[in-house]
Amino acid sequence: MSFAFSEGNPVEDTSRLGKPPFDTDRLDRLMEEAELDALLVTSKHSIQYLLGGYRFFFYDFMDAHGLSRYLPFFVYVKGRPLDSGYVGVPMERYEKQLGSFWVSNLNLKNFQSKGFAGAAAEMLKGLNGGKGKVGIEVGFMPIDAYQVLEADLPDAKLTDATFTLEILRALKSPAELDLLREASEKVVDSMLAVFATHGPGVSKRALFEALRMEETKRGMKFEYALTNIGTAFNRAPYDKIWEEGETLALDSGGNYKGYIGDLCRMCFTREPDQELVDLLGQVEEVQQAARKGLRPGVIGGEIFEWANEAKARCAEKDRMFFSAHGMGIVSHEAPWLMPNAVPVYPAYHADRPLESGMVISIETELHHTKRGFIKLEDTVAIIGNGWEAYGDGGRGWNVCGAA
Repeated sequence: MSFAFSEGNPVEDTSRLGKPPFDTDRLDRLMEEAELDALLVTSKHSIQYLLGGYRFFFYDFMDAHGLSRYLPFFVYVKGRPLDSGYVGVPMERYEKQLGSFWVSNLNLKNFQSKGFAGAAAEMLKGLNGGKGKVGIEVGFMPIDAYQVLEADLPDAKLTDATFTLEILRALKSPAELDLLREASEKVVDSMLAVFATHGPGVSKRALFEALRMEETKRGMKFEYALTNIGTAFNRAPYDKIWEEGETLALDSGGNYKGYIGDLCRMCFTREPDQELVDLLGQVEEVQQAARKGLRPGVIGGEIFEWANEAKARCAEKDRMFFSAHGMGIVSHEAPWLMPNAVPVYPAYHADRPLESGMVISIETELHHTKRGFIKLEDTVAIIGNGWEAYGDGGRGWNVCGAA
């Protein structure tokens, strides 16, 4: 692969250099608490955050290349943010020319995982940071790269820094909140468009693809959709046909500029009968109870007390399930609120106060063996003295084919 310099190329943009896009003081404090001296970051989502939204387009979907893989590194030494560096591939010189990096310390010469790791170790030693506790993301570090780091950094103790990097992202900036609001609104708008243009006779697979197209039209990257028709609780896309009188649940995650909108809305083939209105009303009652008291300073676990109190009043309480989890660049990021979440993680924030800038997904589902799978999922941000819901439209029964 070549990089041809030409008068036709854009003039290199240096306007972002030296301007970290995240709270470096907060990161330094978190590193101090974890007794970390430096970081070697390798996950795409953490690098995206630390580089202010950057994600190299060529490897956006697939890391594998030849007999190895793309493995970029972000290098950070505590207390010295302007010395940070980045290790990538030669083609990322295109992005350098476009001003995509705020760091000037770049090594864009690698194509294999061991080469990335070796370059990152040399960069760290060049910053006199190759000693003490060096944080890595263990779950995002292939064994061959780890072995290179062990050999090239003999004076360092490699330590898992995943928790520190995840906690860093727990408090969203106003710009991040705007992106999450847009992502949520675009996902709901996409669902409503699918409801309006489809009806009985269409398959789950076709609905899945229709939602993909609607989210893509709105500038999103479609990540997933869990679909339910009637009493078929298998949520994968397959050839099940939506029949007259069956409910439809669309639960989708769409990625907008790196941030996920994850919501669920309901549809019926005609105007809903009173039983359906009552069933969704019970789900809505729990959803509203779960958000009512949210504000900075509230203990995270209280959300479950409010939701469970509301659920206890519902006629269908034995078929209802409530959960809450953090949202942002990845699903189920901090705050971590429940010990039995899927995927499993410690409920670190269940007994800690919520803070302004945290974003929570709250979801209630009802598994009715005759009327089907009924669910709402909402995204709520903790801001100011309270909360704000993003993408809060389409919460009742939407009627298919309204377009």
